[in-house]
Amino acid sequence: MDYQFKEKLGQERAKVEDLFEYEGCKVGRGTYGHVYKAKPKDSNDDQVYALKQIEGSGISMSACREIALLRELKHVNVINLQRVFLSHVDRRVWLLFDYAEHDLWHIIKFHRSAKVNKKTIQVPKGMVKSLIFQILAGIHYLHSNWILHRDLKPANILVMGEGRERGRVKIADMGFARLFNNPLKPLADLDPVVVTFWYRAPELLLGARHYTKAIDIWAIGCIFAELLTSEPIFHCRQEDIKTNNPYHQDQLDRIFNVMGFPMDKDWEDIKKMPEYNQLQKDFKKTPYMNCSLIKYMDKHKIKSDTKAFVLLSKLLLMDPIKRITSEQAIQDGYFTEDPEPTQDVFNGMPIPYPKREFLTDEGNDDNHNNNANHAGNQNPAAVAAAAAAVAAAAANNNNNNQSQSSMPQPPGMMTHNDPHMPAAKRVRLGGTNGLGGPQNSGSMFNNNTSNQTSGSCSKGSGKGSGGHQFNQRY
Repeated sequence: MDYQFKEKLGQERAKVEDLFEYEGCKVGRGTYGHVYKAKPKDSNDDQVYALKQIEGSGISMSACREIALLRELKHVNVINLQRVFLSHVDRRVWLLFDYAEHDLWHIIKFHRSAKVNKKTIQVPKGMVKSLIFQILAGIHYLHSNWILHRDLKPANILVMGEGRERGRVKIADMGFARLFNNPLKPLADLDPVVVTFWYRAPELLLGARHYTKAIDIWAIGCIFAELLTSEPIFHCRQEDIKTNNPYHQDQLDRIFNVMGFPMDKDWEDIKKMPEYNQLQKDFKKTPYMNCSLIKYMDKHKIKSDTKAFVLLSKLLLMDPIKRITSEQAIQDGYFTEDPEPTQDVFNGMPIPYPKREFLTDEGNDDNHNNNANHAGNQNPAAVAAAAAAVAAAAANNNNNNQSQSSMPQPPGMMTHNDPHMPAAKRVRLGGTNGLGGPQNSGSMFNNNTSNQTSGSCSKGSGKGSGGHQFNQRY
């Protein structure tokens, strides 16, 4: 081995600290590492980026999986990996993304905190529609390329701030993503870490071994309901859960309190679930006889005859086989009625949501992440005024037939004739390019669109109108 050449190559290799200013600019902290807001030291580049530092040294299987998938994905509503850095000194891995100023967790929390006359100012209806449409478009792209996300939740749905992609949704955090034709193990078997169960499909909670893309659709339904009501629909007692057992009695109880207990006619294969016997021991049908999604949403002023409710009910079907697909959801009548979805989810309105605040590296995570709870550390009256202004502007835009271009078809819509299987198989067999090579060179996936963005992590707490304390860890 030519050691002199190796040493010279190491000296010439680009280093994160030489290229970017990011010290003291941490904006997220998650299970797999930290996220920083970074600015290039090159004065000619005024772009802002997100630097994700993978926890530990070396490249874990999770990091390899995320990098391999991100290098091949190219869609306007899916996070775009710009570059990968591997330090040969401390063996740390850094991922570079475009920077997204907002995420759904903080947007929803902002509205939950904004009250006028003790009433929550909800996310504008047109904005909700645009958000869900773009989420579905991104997930449709992933599903069409044989990829399951498996960890959809508000914190993983980013929204771009001011700039060339203003108001564009970006699906982030692909660490749990899997290809369909890979052996799919339960999440708990793969990584028994602290997670939230609120967006987990009932078949997962009942131990399904061979689940499908329907789990992502359920999670989107949960996010949709949360956008409509400003409260997580299936929140249960939050606790640190570190277990290999997918069964979670409290979470199932919350689902049944909203949806009702699943009858045999509603979910014929429920008896085949691995945890069905435990379900029978822990639950009786009688307490949930009067529970239904119709009654729950009616309490939040969402009537069952609205197209929003009709779509929601299709997303939240208990039986995964009967659950609507992303392609079917995109074509739902909800998206064809006014206001139509727009590329800028803010629809040209001023953005009232605070920018991300920096976290510190010292002390307890919970204390410091409280600084990042944007709406929580603002004057309540100011928050309410800003949210009210958004609602008024949204109503005005609707009356003026909208100011932004509508989105009649999701970007990157794929046909059923695309040859996905060989591509998926190539990823599974490790046929991707080297990690440091040119991005998307000879990409295996259908890349009809570009312009991607950042990944970030956050956590925080809020309080719903029912007095419930909502806490999440990411």
